[in-house]
Amino acid sequence: MNSKYTTLLNNLNEQLNFIDLEIDDQIKKCEQAIAIILKSIKELKKVTSKINFKSQTEEIKFFKEIKPQFTSKLIYFNRVYKIEMKKPNGGNRILKKYNNNELLKLKAFFDSELEFYQYYRSGSTYLDYKYFLRGKFDIKLALDSYYFETDTSFSTSHDFKVATILANDLIQLYLENQLIMIDNKDISEKSQRKPNIKLMWTGSKVALTELLYALHSEGVFNNGAVDLKDIAEYFEHTFEIDLGQYRRAFLEIRARKSERTKFITSLNETLLKRMDNADDIA
Repeated sequence: MNSKYTTLLNNLNEQLNFIDLEIDDQIKKCEQAIAIILKSIKELKKVTSKINFKSQTEEIKFFKEIKPQFTSKLIYFNRVYKIEMKKPNGGNRILKKYNNNELLKLKAFFDSELEFYQYYRSGSTYLDYKYFLRGKFDIKLALDSYYFETDTSFSTSHDFKVATILANDLIQLYLENQLIMIDNKDISEKSQRKPNIKLMWTGSKVALTELLYALHSEGVFNNGAVDLKDIAEYFEHTFEIDLGQYRRAFLEIRARKSERTKFITSLNETLLKRMDNADDIA
């Protein structure tokens, strides 16, 4: 990379790091970051206008690798600014839905630009002469309308798309971190809301073992992505009970000559009876 480009990028990163450390308010942070990035891009444009690229390879490198490092930051902070400004007032459930919707927007961009995304991510170069040389646009390459309004001396048909891909990676991390923070807040709030009564398992260990295997077989915990051992330990901790050799107990259950699912069947019959009684009362 040209030493002037390196200096510009290093200075920009230092200023953005300083803002990140000094400003906690996300909206104010974005406002200051955008102002700094715009100045840096303006300086980058001035430096570039004074340099004649020695070859097409050098020009391609600038618009494919160097310029997007600047413009991706502008896209990122501008998008985060809009996300924060439009964030709804509400509880954790509303905020989770909002952030997940923003993630869906990123996926929509990925889906609409899949062909170029795969080209760029795979490190392909065979179309670089069309994508990253000025004045070499091809209308058949699904150009965005804004390209025709840009300064063609400082833009190619796809350098902004590269910047958007880089920015979207950061935006995805930002949104995922927001969701993690909401989940942690949920956990914290739930841990503070303790039940008024302590529940003890007063049924037999064999019955609980039967229930344990049934729930694990149904895959009701973590979309089925959890080990039987983890569920057993959770039951033992929650109900303060030692299930002992529950795997051996399951073998004995499986070997029953009649009514192997004795407890599950009893649950079903009891619930149906309760439903029938409720119908009678109604």
